[in-house]
Amino acid sequence: MPTLRDVLGRASLSRADADWLRRLVGDWQMVADLSFSDLTLWVPTADCDDGWVLVAHARPTTGPNFYNDDVVGKTAEPARRDVLNQVLQTVRPLDPPEAESIREQYVPVVRARRAVGVLVRHTDLHSMRQQGGLEVNYLELAQALLRMIGQGSFPSELAPTGIGRGTPRVGDGVLRLDADGHIEYASPNAISALRRLGYTDQVAGTDLSEIVTSRLPTGAMLDETMPLVLTGRAPWGTEIETVRINLTMRAVPLLDGGTRYGAMLLLRDVSELRRRERELLTKDATIREIHHRVKNNLQTVSALLRLQSRRLDDPGAKQALQEAGRRVSTVALVHDTLSQGFDETVLFDEIAVRIARATVEVASQGGARVSAGHRGSFGRVRAEDATPLAMILAELVHNAVEHAYDTSSPTADGEPVGSVVIEAQRGSATDGVAEGVVRGVVDGDAGGGDVLTVTVSDDG
Repeated sequence: MPTLRDVLGRASLSRADADWLRRLVGDWQMVADLSFSDLTLWVPTADCDDGWVLVAHARPTTGPNFYNDDVVGKTAEPARRDVLNQVLQTVRPLDPPEAESIREQYVPVVRARRAVGVLVRHTDLHSMRQQGGLEVNYLELAQALLRMIGQGSFPSELAPTGIGRGTPRVGDGVLRLDADGHIEYASPNAISALRRLGYTDQVAGTDLSEIVTSRLPTGAMLDETMPLVLTGRAPWGTEIETVRINLTMRAVPLLDGGTRYGAMLLLRDVSELRRRERELLTKDATIREIHHRVKNNLQTVSALLRLQSRRLDDPGAKQALQEAGRRVSTVALVHDTLSQGFDETVLFDEIAVRIARATVEVASQGGARVSAGHRGSFGRVRAEDATPLAMILAELVHNAVEHAYDTSSPTADGEPVGSVVIEAQRGSATDGVAEGVVRGVVDGDAGGGDVLTVTVSDDG
């Protein structure tokens, strides 16, 4: 399936024109939903003087589809090409005669007072919904937006781009406002949202700003964009949070010839979505706090082991307690790193450096110094893999210092007697692996996952 970027590469468009079409495609789902119709976007091709290519397609979520197959990338047949050329040249919308069951509406996509493409609205007359208040208002709003597309005032450059969590859609609720911010029409879902906000009176004819502001908590911090959104004066979005409900709103000012005569507001009840987000944040905070407390407890145990080792005269017992304390400290390093992040993965390079330095310091305590180095990158390691990897790494570094160098007494010049280097390398599970290294499958299975190979070497 070709992407919008792929198909636009075949069009004779400047970068600014292509960006305008991308912005339109990112915001035209509301037009498809309001018009109960499929929308297609056509642009002239660069490889043919009279050619047209279909670069984007939107299906309505409010009614049956016109095209069930993927049509992006198709070229225009001669009859359609003639109509597209006429609309592009005249920069005026065109409604060709209706076929038996098909209605098509051609609208120029205008930027900087010239047409850069043509939007076609496709309606299956046999599947049209019986028109009531909702259908009439939706179709009128759709025509208003199509007129703005033909005048170059939609999409707005000030409107938010992309779809965020909780962004309202047509099916979530639609309000139609006049130029003063009074409600002319409210869809059933919009009325339900206002009821959950705490408003129980008649909706039509009411000032939306009064409905909302009168139900905000006393002393609540107001979003500076809220007044402009509630009156439909700016194409922005806002979120209203009360004890009862979390409500997102997005305003689309309705313009004709550059003059604002009203607005459409989309609103959505996101209370459940925000509740789940708060639960996730609470769980993340709880997990981080657990890691923090485990780290503190392990550091306490390590300190007690070091304290006890100093009171022992038996060299074997002293060494055993020191090794136990070192291992506990190694595990504490992992939990310390996990307590500072939101993911259940850790960047292991910092842990490896701290482990190497601490282990070398303990192993050569009271004698000659050994330096520790690090090459390559461990990348991200899962939390369940980080602790055993840290333990193994600490043991290898300790053994390298203990068996490769004589650290019983410091050197005369105070320089290190040697160097221990940790090298990390990621590769395919099918790559060859040298002997005497730490090797583990980090992601995927052993049949072809991402393998982390760690080599601990010394120059002793």
